[in-house]
Amino acid sequence: MLELAILGFLAEGPLHGYQLRHRIAHLSGHARPVSDGSLYPAINRMAKAELLDRRTEPGNSAAPRHVLSLTDAGRRELLRRLRDADGLEITDSTRFFTVLAFLSHLPDTADQHAVLRRRLDFLEQPASFFHDGDRPQRAEDTDDPYRRGMLTIARATSRAERSWLREVLA
Repeated sequence: MLELAILGFLAEGPLHGYQLRHRIAHLSGHARPVSDGSLYPAINRMAKAELLDRRTEPGNSAAPRHVLSLTDAGRRELLRRLRDADGLEITDSTRFFTVLAFLSHLPDTADQHAVLRRRLDFLEQPASFFHDGDRPQRAEDTDDPYRRGMLTIARATSRAERSWLREVLA
């Protein structure tokens, strides 16, 4: 998802590495902080694959800054990743929110809606953090107040997201 975030933010305009890291950190929040040890190798891989362009400009101090921008190949890759989002990009909330953050870059509403329908289909399947045999456990099924809290929050979040998805798809 780091690469998708890089492509997505650079689709909005050129950024230097520090700005990009700052935007990704805000998007991913504290759940999945981005480190220089993961960001800069990803940038290097993507530059080598010609998905982004890197140019050097003078910095405020003696050190030059590298400004990153999206290439045409990078834009095509962004659109492909958004259009083909599936699996963990749909089922993992943090990953899905990264897809959602840039979904408006897909020019075709039908492609956007196909991604949203995959998420809605996933959310409409019975799920739980805990199971009683093969049966998903509901908040009402547990005496543990903390597990009940987890399940209650998850239910409310899922209900709100399903409602929003149906509204957008209508």
